[in-house]
Amino acid sequence: MYRVFLVSFFVVGICGVAVFGQEKVKRDPGELKAIESLRASGALVLEVAQNDPRLEVSFLQPVEKFGAGTLAPLKDIKALAALNLRAQPLNDEVSAQLAPLTGLTRLHLEKTKITDAGLVHLKGMKDLEYLNLYDTQITDKGLASLVELKKLKNLYLWQTKVTKEAANKLKEQLKGCDVNVGVEFVPLPEPKDMPKAPAKDAKAKAKDAAKDAGKEKAKDAAKDAGKEKAKEAAKDAVKEKAKS
Repeated sequence: MYRVFLVSFFVVGICGVAVFGQEKVKRDPGELKAIESLRASGALVLEVAQNDPRLEVSFLQPVEKFGAGTLAPLKDIKALAALNLRAQPLNDEVSAQLAPLTGLTRLHLEKTKITDAGLVHLKGMKDLEYLNLYDTQITDKGLASLVELKKLKNLYLWQTKVTKEAANKLKEQLKGCDVNVGVEFVPLPEPKDMPKAPAKDAKAKAKDAAKDAGKEKAKDAAKDAGKEKAKEAAKDAVKEKAKS
């Protein structure tokens, strides 16, 4: 009886832990409303992982009327960890909506219209670890807004106006950060002039011409012989037929 009791207690305990682990995080009405609004505008809103209730918001499709109102609900999400705005028409004015999102750890801004002026709104993101600015109008001047992001580990600056010198300087200021400016283009050396083949003299040209003429003459002779042979064969066939 005691053993049965222990087994039952163990099973109930395991089930309780499982249910507790799968229990959904309770979100307040304001956050739920913000999530609903973002999804209505075309955003994908998901938890980071099964055991991580923080949220990731991704705008994977172009938003027709993208603007400040599109991003306004983000400030009401308490545990926003990642935001993907890749290829959206985000400009410096709209990027002001990013300033309150100080808890972000990952931010995709590649192929947007953000410039140095818009990077100012990222200064408060002290937890940011990943930032993608590929194919934007960022210059060396804009990197000054990123100097205080000490947790930054990956920064992508491909196809921007940032120079290699400025990128290396920022890398020294952000210890442990991979500041990636893409593969440097190294021009190939000019091909050397190939030696020209010596021009044929008149005798060689004459020999070649004679060979070509001989070949053509032989071809014509072969054709004529074939024709004559065909004619003779036809005549013989007519004679044989007449005899029969």
